[in-house]
Amino acid sequence: MKKQIITLGLLLVALFIGCDSKKNNSVTNNTTATIYHNGDIITMDGEKPVYVDALVENEGKIAFIGSYEDALENYGSDAQKNDLNGKTLLPGFIDGHGHIYNTGMLGMTANILPAPDGPGTDFDSLVEAVKEWTETENGKFMSTKIGWIMGNGYDDSQLKEKTHPTREVLDKISTTEPVIVIHQSGHLACVNTKALEVIGYTKDSKEIEGGVIRRDKNGMPNGVLEEAAFFNALLPIIGANSDQELQLKSVEKGQEAYAKYGYTTAQDGRSTPDVTAAFKEAVAQNKFFIDVVAYPDIIWNKEAVTPEFYKEDRSYTNHYRIGGVKLTLDGSPQGKTAWLSKCYHVNPEGQEGCYTGYPIMPDEKAIEYVTTAFENKWQIMAHTNGDAAIDQFIKAIDAAIKTNGYEDHRSVMIHGQTLQKEQIPELTRLDIYPSLFPMHTFYWGDWHRESVLGEERAAYISPTRDVVDAGMTITSHHDAPVTFPNSLRVLDATVNRVTRSGFILGPDQRLTAYEGLKTLTEWAAIQHFEEDYKGTLAVGKLADFVILDKNPLKIDPLTINTIQVLETIKEGKIVYQKENRSGNWNETAVEDDVQDALDYAIQNVSTNAKLKQVISAKKQVVKGLNYDLKFMLNNGEIWSVLVYRDLDGNLSITEKAKTTMPGGWSDTEITDDVKAATNYVLSKMNNASNLKEIVSAKSQVVKGINYQVTFSLENNTVWTATVNRDLDGKYAIIQEAKKQ
Repeated sequence: MKKQIITLGLLLVALFIGCDSKKNNSVTNNTTATIYHNGDIITMDGEKPVYVDALVENEGKIAFIGSYEDALENYGSDAQKNDLNGKTLLPGFIDGHGHIYNTGMLGMTANILPAPDGPGTDFDSLVEAVKEWTETENGKFMSTKIGWIMGNGYDDSQLKEKTHPTREVLDKISTTEPVIVIHQSGHLACVNTKALEVIGYTKDSKEIEGGVIRRDKNGMPNGVLEEAAFFNALLPIIGANSDQELQLKSVEKGQEAYAKYGYTTAQDGRSTPDVTAAFKEAVAQNKFFIDVVAYPDIIWNKEAVTPEFYKEDRSYTNHYRIGGVKLTLDGSPQGKTAWLSKCYHVNPEGQEGCYTGYPIMPDEKAIEYVTTAFENKWQIMAHTNGDAAIDQFIKAIDAAIKTNGYEDHRSVMIHGQTLQKEQIPELTRLDIYPSLFPMHTFYWGDWHRESVLGEERAAYISPTRDVVDAGMTITSHHDAPVTFPNSLRVLDATVNRVTRSGFILGPDQRLTAYEGLKTLTEWAAIQHFEEDYKGTLAVGKLADFVILDKNPLKIDPLTINTIQVLETIKEGKIVYQKENRSGNWNETAVEDDVQDALDYAIQNVSTNAKLKQVISAKKQVVKGLNYDLKFMLNNGEIWSVLVYRDLDGNLSITEKAKTTMPGGWSDTEITDDVKAATNYVLSKMNNASNLKEIVSAKSQVVKGINYQVTFSLENNTVWTATVNRDLDGKYAIIQEAKKQ
């Protein structure tokens, strides 16, 4: 398989671009054109970065790329001018794998993700977050529609208890209504006692094929459900209670989430019947504003793959099409349900001996489903996290090719977390496209090292370097709603492979920033059979763009995750604009209305902790007011919160993020704590002169707080030292005072 597939369409585009630009564009001049210029416009075409001075969008397509002077000559009199002011314009991002519908629906449930994406640090915070959600607009809406109290995103590897919540924990939320909290992997869930009654799981319930009902020492279900035991219980309930209002709202919210991160093409990678029904209604009501490609589950929903939306030319109907089918062959490595060839490093609760997870189905069934896809010329993608599941998929593809052919099938291996080096040539031989999940290196890299795989195997998860070097076209994905559809976090993980703790996991498997961008643009278009009109900036292709505040190719790679998406443009139309960051922010004192916004922010992030220090405050006039607040609580947490006050004075949270990991040094005011830390340093310095002035100070959240202080003495010497104050308020020197 080659990194870039050259089709007749691409050759024609190349010929078109190679002709005289003035001649080509003079025939399409009209008042709808927009000239983008004065920024880093990266075409993403070729093995090395190519920049152009200007790009012209006209009637939803790219009409011109070249010099700004030529663009003005052909379009200047009537065209709009979009001055990028040094920002970076790229092709719109294309989702290698995700679940846009569930991203929208679960985005309306209680957020119980761990930091930095949510408040789920322990059982108490999980329970409190779900309780608070029940009083929100989304909570009342979802509880009424589904009849259940729902939370999404808990992660046992990040909870203080290092285990799953049980029914007894969730009974603290409610004993009269069914409660479910879904694991961040999407492959496990926990329910309360009432929910077990509703589902019908009892001590006498038999085990479910392809799943596990976890039990206590007396054999009673403890509330934790794995794989099919979870899916078989919840999906029918959601399907039966999802009316048109909920479905269309999920479609809308999902698109908003994707567009926020620069995606102009999204995927729904395991569509159930209720989801494809929702998509069909959204098409009828023209509700799609980005492209959505669905892959119905081949077991539950292959009937949805009809000529109406699965077309030979792979064209869209009102921005929607069916791209093929999805097959799931195993579970989650972080949830320890993925099917491995070797033992897990540490067994999950209740498992003894050499535990390797389990398959969803036997080889015969996998071969049957893949063969069905090949017989119908359906593109098939398979969820395969464990290397044993990857072997099963390879075996099934091999068998289907031998019986059915299908030359350009572009079958996709989804996730491939534990792909082995010796399996890569088999993927190459069979033209299986890897869509890998390097975000695991950040979110679960430490957990893989400590508990799931151990050091050596963990370092080889998502081996992007080896796969690219084998000449394969790969994509890198987020698997939303497993994580937010955060394109820059995807790029960061693909390029840096840095864990939550700051450990570089498998440095030899990192890609360059340019290759990382390829996985989100050109190579993703190829995976979806859309390279003729997406993935690169070329004349005749769709005007699908993302505008970033910084160029990923020109900054320190370790700061990629700080890049912000400023605009997302689909066929010339702005579908997302970061208004809250778009200018006219002014530093402000914390008084009157700002204090009200600060109090509101603190109430919404912590019910127990109190304000320790305001780090920064900004205000912006919009339709109402935005407040950009950064503050530290007395428990050591640092929060960044965007608060919006509407024209009626109502406050709401737009964004919030907590910093609890090592790192993140921030300038701080000379508070009493800083003075105390400095005095502690002086007490440890032999024969120190008296303090003259504290010049500057920085703080860092760890288990407690680190202070880096720079101070001058009366003998006119300047010193710098680093001090830790632990959670009990005791000080210790981390780095002794050094003279500057």
